[in-house]
Amino acid sequence: MAAKAIVIAGTASGVGKTTVATGIMAALVRRGFKVQPFKVGPDYIDPSYHTWATGRPSRNLDTWLLPHGAVVELFRRADADADIAIIEGVMGLYDGHSSLSEAGSTAELAKLLGAPVVLVVDAHGAGRSLAAMVRGYAAFDPGLHLCGVVLNGVGSPGHIALCREAIETDTGIPVLGGLPRDDGLRLPERHLGLVPMAESPAGREYLERLVAQVEAAIALDRLVALSGQAAPPQTTPSLFPDRPLPPRVRLAVAQDRAFSFYYQDSLDLLTAWGAEIVPFSPLRDGSLPPGIDGIYLGGGFPELYAGELAENRGMREAVRQAGEGGVPVYGECGGLMYLGQSIRDFEGREFPMVGLIPARSVLRPEGGRRLTLGYRTVQALRHGPLLRRGEEVRGHEFHWSVLEPGPGDSRSAYRIVDQGGRREGFHTGSVLASYVHLHLGSLRTLAPRLVDTCRRSASNHPSPSGG
Repeated sequence: MAAKAIVIAGTASGVGKTTVATGIMAALVRRGFKVQPFKVGPDYIDPSYHTWATGRPSRNLDTWLLPHGAVVELFRRADADADIAIIEGVMGLYDGHSSLSEAGSTAELAKLLGAPVVLVVDAHGAGRSLAAMVRGYAAFDPGLHLCGVVLNGVGSPGHIALCREAIETDTGIPVLGGLPRDDGLRLPERHLGLVPMAESPAGREYLERLVAQVEAAIALDRLVALSGQAAPPQTTPSLFPDRPLPPRVRLAVAQDRAFSFYYQDSLDLLTAWGAEIVPFSPLRDGSLPPGIDGIYLGGGFPELYAGELAENRGMREAVRQAGEGGVPVYGECGGLMYLGQSIRDFEGREFPMVGLIPARSVLRPEGGRRLTLGYRTVQALRHGPLLRRGEEVRGHEFHWSVLEPGPGDSRSAYRIVDQGGRREGFHTGSVLASYVHLHLGSLRTLAPRLVDTCRRSASNHPSPSGG
């Protein structure tokens, strides 16, 4: 495994962590490093930029969703052939599941992996006050190794000199550099954060410009040297089989501009347990791939492509027939929306969808929007393709849409344990759909159970044919 690892954290959301982390990754790749990217927390969009910059799939490390042993296992597995691991944090350095503990925070992850932390600080409109901020972050948890600072939004060479002198004199923590204020380096955003790279919001010209700024402004050699202080723990592998199983089922996985939210480790676990991943596009393809034994519709932005999804009647009908014919169909968030009766977008336009779920998704117009966001512990209400009745697993929600009507007791997939038993999701026949995103590394049984469900179904039902 790589001997080097470093965490790029922030004082808060919006300080430029993704820009800084992605720029550092790309600049190190330019220097010939094999960079393994990671993202702390339940995020699908930031990792798409990491993958774009490094050419290696970015992995999520979440100390609340996953057991700590699983986090270490996934880290060491992905990092085995890399020269350096760059780990982008989530929100502020100490923000996580609770306001009273470090659970799920970047700080907890950094300490678990024994990785030093570089803190990204927004320098706009401040000088000596930044020293007080950095000192507070360093002193808040003495068990955390805060090894450096990167300033973002620097106004001038004189500004960075002032900030560096204040921070280094007061705290002893080195300032590794500072990126200038440059709106051209801001990544495009919309209602759920950054625009995913599946939609190609940034091109090669942007990356070249970002790398040039990072090379000029950040002491990369010093950052690499600091990353050598990492000391990840050993762990006993448990999530994957001793050796990958040969393909036993063909699992169709929706992957296009509308559906791109998947944890790479979840897909790897499915493959290791015997699933052949067969990508398909609900936007472009006229039918499902031939010979499939299951369908996985991940999250994404179907609301932005509802018109195109509705126009693709052949695919909508193929998915509907597969579900009605007993083929296991699993949808998460955007997948749930696609499997419903219709999607009503922010402008009030309604578009027909697959119709396997007896509800429609509604995005409230401007002024009535309400974001549903947070970690969830769910308990299965019946045996399904992922869980047995009564089993619990941790997940997360992140969506603007609401279901009308919501799930009733007879068709609900889960009860939300940490929200008074609120019913969530739908489980009807072979179809399981929920707003709750799951990481298949949360429980060792999740991936093999989904593969086994598809295999048993394939023995009882002919696979849907592709056109």
